[in-house]
Amino acid sequence: MIKQLLTVSLSLALTGAVSLAHAEGNAKQGENLAASCAGCHGEDGNSMVSTFPKLAGQHESYIVNQLQAFKDGKRNAPMMAPLAMGLSKTDMENLAAYYAEQKIGANQPPVMELDEDEDDLDEAELEAAKQQKQEELDGLMALGGDLYRNGDLEREVSACIACHGPYGEGNKPAAFPALRSQHADYLIKSLSDYKKGVRQNNPDNMMHMIAKKMTDKEIKAVSYHISMMK
Repeated sequence: MIKQLLTVSLSLALTGAVSLAHAEGNAKQGENLAASCAGCHGEDGNSMVSTFPKLAGQHESYIVNQLQAFKDGKRNAPMMAPLAMGLSKTDMENLAAYYAEQKIGANQPPVMELDEDEDDLDEAELEAAKQQKQEELDGLMALGGDLYRNGDLEREVSACIACHGPYGEGNKPAAFPALRSQHADYLIKSLSDYKKGVRQNNPDNMMHMIAKKMTDKEIKAVSYHISMMK
């Protein structure tokens, strides 16, 4: 019950504090602009490289905020900054409108790779190693699901559900991003950057305050869980 109250109160507080509005963009014009983004983010916003984020289905307000942060230098990204510099506010809104209309694709289930010495194992040992890795993966997925829904009250790790919704759909009015079906590798990098303070362009630096209390295992676990949300 305490966890539920913490989740609800945090969600209401953040939603009220960060509510933002943007003009509606023109998706058709955004489609033309998106052609130059396809190399990294895919033709329809579904990137094929796991370290590049999917943009399909993302809230317009969030995309505009991030593009503006790249342009202003508030978000450090050597690859994105030069591209964002050439975009007007209208361009950003049009791009955001296009990507918001696209459907995000599902990911393949995560896999725990075997150790490098697997070639030295006989058939029985190899099967046992595979079973062990599967159990590790199942444990990670369970941990990630629990952290997403409940957080960790004792260590003050907020539940992801408070800002990003029960299905990873995010919060459009508050410009909190949709996370469902995002690449796990990208999520791991993002949370790690927040943890280290490398990335700070979020209201009150709240993601750093959350991520710095998470272990690397927890970051991996919650990233795996989110990558499977639809």
